[in-house]
Amino acid sequence: MKQSHSSFWRFTGIILFLVLCFVFSFFFLLELRRVSVQNITAWDEDYKADCAVVLTGGAGRIREGFDLLSRGSIRKLIISGVHSKVSLRDIFPQWPFYGDLNKEDVILEKVSRTTYGNARESWKRVNELQCKDILLITSYLHIYRAQRVFTKLFPVNYPIHTVAVAPQSSRVSADSYVTEAFKSLFYSLWAY
Repeated sequence: MKQSHSSFWRFTGIILFLVLCFVFSFFFLLELRRVSVQNITAWDEDYKADCAVVLTGGAGRIREGFDLLSRGSIRKLIISGVHSKVSLRDIFPQWPFYGDLNKEDVILEKVSRTTYGNARESWKRVNELQCKDILLITSYLHIYRAQRVFTKLFPVNYPIHTVAVAPQSSRVSADSYVTEAFKSLFYSLWAY
């Protein structure tokens, strides 16, 4: 009788484990699809907004922000997630080639270390600068999660337009997609 009772619980535990694996796999694959269908949009449109927020962490993002600022497509550029000891010249040495840009129009946000922190700290700057709308600039792989976090932390119906930048190389590894899908799934549990 005792043997039968422990076998029942072992069998129940295995079934429960398999069900949880199936549920996790379903949600992971759903998130992977959402992440992987994002398009590079930086080449498609001529963007305009009051301000732009660039999330550090990938090539081309900061350059895209400076291109928008130099064309007059934005009034202020907030670069979010900058290391505390880094200067504007360190993160964008091409600065001298961008003509008469005013350093006062570029704000380095040096507090945040995560996408959630980027959104929280960027809202403080956006609010201080009285930006009516923003362009959110990050990689096309990161844009889905970033937009969801910003939408959650910014006021309801605040206009957030996304600019998804191309990757450094023409090939993005499967690991990058899987990692971003895991991050997005994790964020969906507590941040959105």
